[in-house]
Formats: sequence, C-alpha cells, structure tokens
Amino acid sequence: MPPLLEVRNAAKHFALGQGLFSRGTVVRAVDGVDLEIGPEEAVGLVGESGCGKTTLGRLIVRLERPTGGAILYRGRDVWERNGRPERELRTAIQMVFQDPYGSLNPRKRLRDILRVPMLVNGLADRRSVDAQVAALLQEVRLPPALADRYPAQLSGGQQQRVAVARAISVRPSLLVADEPLSALDVSVQAQVLQLLQRIRNERRLSLLFISHDLAVVRHLCDRVLVMYLGRIVEQAPTAELFARPRHPYTAALLSAVPTTRPRRRPRLVLSGEVASAAQIPSGCRFHTRCWKAQPRCRELEPPLRWVGSSIAACHYPVEDGDAQTSPATGRA
Repeated sequence: MPPLLEVRNAAKHFALGQGLFSRGTVVRAVDGVDLEIGPEEAVGLVGESGCGKTTLGRLIVRLERPTGGAILYRGRDVWERNGRPERELRTAIQMVFQDPYGSLNPRKRLRDILRVPMLVNGLADRRSVDAQVAALLQEVRLPPALADRYPAQLSGGQQQRVAVARAISVRPSLLVADEPLSALDVSVQAQVLQLLQRIRNERRLSLLFISHDLAVVRHLCDRVLVMYLGRIVEQAPTAELFARPRHPYTAALLSAVPTTRPRRRPRLVLSGEVASAAQIPSGCRFHTRCWKAQPRCRELEPPLRWVGSSIAACHYPVEDGDAQTSPATGRA
C-alpha cells in the first residue's frame, strides 16, 4: 500500500542569536531526513536528547515550517493552503506532547478542551457534542463526571489521558506521540502505554512514537528509526534491529539498556567528543565517538544502504560476532 506519510529530505535549521560568539551560527536540528509511515503502522523514533526527534515530530504536525524538503500526507504536501484540503490535513495528523499539563489550557474545563476541536472542525454540533465528550472520556478510561474539572485538579496520568482524548477527538489517521510517558510516574506509564496501544488498534491509527525508552519502543512499534545529529542512521523492523543492530550507534544504545538477564553482547562504552548540531563533523557524524572509525569515515558521509534486513548509514556496519570494543578505554 502507498505510505500514509512521506518525509522527503526534510530539514529544519535554526539561526542562533546575534551575540558576539553566536553570530551567524546555524543549528541543523533536522538535516535531511527521509522516512515513510504506512497505514496502521507504528514506527518508533529513538536517539539521544538533542538529536532532532521532537523537531521532526513538530515538522510533521505543522508546528514548525521546514527549512527544506517536503512532508507529504497521502501524497499531498502538508503545507498547501487551498481551503478544504487544509482542514483535512489539520485534523488528519495529531500530536500528544511530553508534558500533559503544559499542553492543556489551565483555564479551560475538560469539557471545553475536548468539545472545541470537534465544533471548530465540524465533527459535532452543539446538541450532540456533550455526549461525544462523555464518550471520549470513557474511551480513555476516565469517568464523564470529570468533564467539569480543570487540568490542575487531575493527576499527571489523567492529564495525559485527556491529551490523548483531545488528539483523537478529530478522528486523525496519524498520531505523533512525543515522549508521552516520560513525565509520568512509573506506575502510571504502563497504563498510558496500554491505552495508546488499545486506541491505535481500535481506531486503526498509524503512530509515530518518539521515545528514549527502547523497551517501550520494542513492545509497541513495528519498525524503528534511529536518529543521530539530525539524520536517520538506521531503520529496520523492530525484531531485526534489536537482534542485529547494524550501525555502531544503534549497538551502543542497545548495549546501554538495563537488563536483569545475562547480556548476549558485551557492554559498549563510547568515548570521544559528543558533536554539536551547530558544528557537525565532516564525514560520518558519528565518527568522533565510533570504535570502528577509519580515515574514510572522517572524509566521506555514508549514505543509507541495505545491510541485511536493515538500512544503515555506515561505511563499516556492525557484523555478527564483532567484539564491539571501545579503543579509547579498552572496554566493551
């Protein structure tokens, strides 16, 4: 089937202020990203803080205008503006933010937070909207009696459930979830995760799940994309990526996941300088921290290419049986 969403060479660059030491500096937060999300597919997007994950999510939902490239929904550019198609695009892609309280208007009751999107987009009339609000609250496992409360009167988990209810109120096809569990207590995270999974299945939604938690991504997503310094460095089906990571950065991320079981691979300790999106290294962006780096890596940026069942941007991809030892520390 054709993809629901296509991102083609998308870029978002931010110019820093006019200070003495930052004049003319550009932060390349997203710097040439290609990805596709199919109908009813769940895609995980992982990487370190500052790698551009959230910025990419904001580009997809049109909260940021791209510096370059294109973002297509069902083959149509999301930035076209010609009446009805724009309304369809506005409702088709919705976002659940990291901070539930910060994303809800503290001066509005839950009833108004949920009813306004439906009324504005013509998905309900004033006679039926309250019944739809009650149905939404029940769908996210909240009692309809909470409709007259303010966000501050709810727990963090309840606030995030309201945020999910608001996102699905306009019947989207794609949900972008940006670290939706990180601001919640551990005891609540599993409940919200189960909620997202159930709603995705019942409503047959596509999902872009942005997260640091690889265990959650492994449980929820069909395919995983790994991002580093503004670019995708590896993508693969979830089972393949966790079993056989091909990019050294992916291998490092997976080796850092806590586990109670004996490790199948030695622990990988990265060394070297952590590069900045304002001063991206020449050649491979990861070569300053990579234990497999060769002179070629410092000179030529690798393209994404097939390595087994994965796509990785690496001149010397990780092979089965690699020692994965850091040369600077001598430790695995």
